[in-house]
Amino acid sequence: MTGAARRLRGMAEPLDAGQPMLAAEDLHVRFADVHAVRGAGFAVADGESYGIVGESGSGKSTVLRAVAGLNPNWTGSIRIAGETMGRHRPRSFHKRVQMVFQDPYGSLHPRHTVDRVLSEPLAIHGMDDAENRIERVLREVGLGPAFRFRFPHQLSGGQRQRVAIARALILEPQVLLLDEPTSSLDVSVQAEILNLLARLRAEHGLTFVLVTHNLAVVAHMCDRLAVMNQGRIVEELSVDQLRANEPAEAYTRQLLKASLGYDREAARALATFD
Repeated sequence: MTGAARRLRGMAEPLDAGQPMLAAEDLHVRFADVHAVRGAGFAVADGESYGIVGESGSGKSTVLRAVAGLNPNWTGSIRIAGETMGRHRPRSFHKRVQMVFQDPYGSLHPRHTVDRVLSEPLAIHGMDDAENRIERVLREVGLGPAFRFRFPHQLSGGQRQRVAIARALILEPQVLLLDEPTSSLDVSVQAEILNLLARLRAEHGLTFVLVTHNLAVVAHMCDRLAVMNQGRIVEELSVDQLRANEPAEAYTRQLLKASLGYDREAARALATFD
């Protein structure tokens, strides 16, 4: 998206060359006696799609929630477009950074219509022309105005996730944080949502941080990725390196092998990396 297009949409100007849109340094997250994230650090360029992968419990979603401001139990540094973030975020942060959650059934209020789901963020942030904004964003996610006054129970799982994406987009953010956005959907719907997200990223010049356990999703959606294990980032590599099966770390090689499906000999050879 050009600078002129950003200005027409009321968006911030592009970053200075070399300045990341999102950066985390020495990030630690603790829950009582559990040290869930241990010194994680990464930087994501403006317009880049960055993946964070790892097995369940590796700390990847915890990183995302710390970046989103949903978890105050962190130390370290988080910067958005060069601005240092504290534990409690200003309203401007939530206009610039939005999150799409894993569960489309749990992320929408069951008694709120789609119209109310989309109207509330606009009212909170004082954005005008709600009527046109709502209809436009519904079309962008492939639903249209006919869905505007439906309740979540009247929508399929894929339609609910489209509404969740519309809710994130309606504030015209620069960054989308995606926490396993297709893992709870039917396989037949997953590709549709991933293709929708890829199209929206291209059309709006969005920066993505995508958390997933699915390496095929990362290969389809991302430019680079970080691999997490036991709360640490053990390796960072490009998607080209991933596709060429060229990881440097033994844990990443094991993760790649496991992603190919169950193999009895491979299962016997699984190692624990602490």
